[in-house]
Amino acid sequence: MTRVLVWNEFRHEKKSDHPAATIYPKGIHGAIAEGLIENDKNFVVKTATLDDPEHGLTEAILNETDVLIWWGHMAHHEVQDDIVARVKKHVVERGMGLVVLHSGHFSKIFKSLMGTTCDLKWRESDDIERVWVIEPSHPIAAGVPQHFELPEEMYGERFDIPAPDNLVMVSWFTGGEVFRSGCCYHRGNGKVFYFRPGHESYPTYFDKNVRLVIANGVRWAAPHGLVRPTYGNHKSHERK
Repeated sequence: MTRVLVWNEFRHEKKSDHPAATIYPKGIHGAIAEGLIENDKNFVVKTATLDDPEHGLTEAILNETDVLIWWGHMAHHEVQDDIVARVKKHVVERGMGLVVLHSGHFSKIFKSLMGTTCDLKWRESDDIERVWVIEPSHPIAAGVPQHFELPEEMYGERFDIPAPDNLVMVSWFTGGEVFRSGCCYHRGNGKVFYFRPGHESYPTYFDKNVRLVIANGVRWAAPHGLVRPTYGNHKSHERK
């Protein structure tokens, strides 16, 4: 059993004149949660949003979370700094996995864990994104075709992130740009996976390949079998 919490700021979907309101009537978090359950019956999935008490990220909830999925865009600045620090502590110290999606690259939690601006080039112009798997032996690529295509917003390099521990996927866009779109990191005891697709104006989170990649990312990031180290003053193991 893997306990997954899907977090979404849940703002675009509440605007009646925004495409997200029609595309995601149950919220982006609802579509992601549905895809996870579809892919793995061992996932126990819950959701939380920005406007929940403590953003739905209380100490008790995080203690019961193996992997946190993060989607945000227009309200990064509204996430409280103390809650960002709380989430970071659960990743780095407790080993909670973190899967960051699309515009979550600018979230406070991702920038804090990366230590860089996480800035990039972008364009909304009905591009086609071709996602290429470049590390087919990586667990996140399991069952994913060599490449797949999506109508999507363009993200382009330079993507100001540290060099990934593993770069599983790259994207090419019809405007000619390329982008590191599937990036894996280790931060303390935790694992972080960034996956690029997911613009709110497209039905990206209903795509079977996107859903599979996210599910694989959760399985990879989960802290199964983690033995957490102890710190501080320590007695000798050897007899004297």
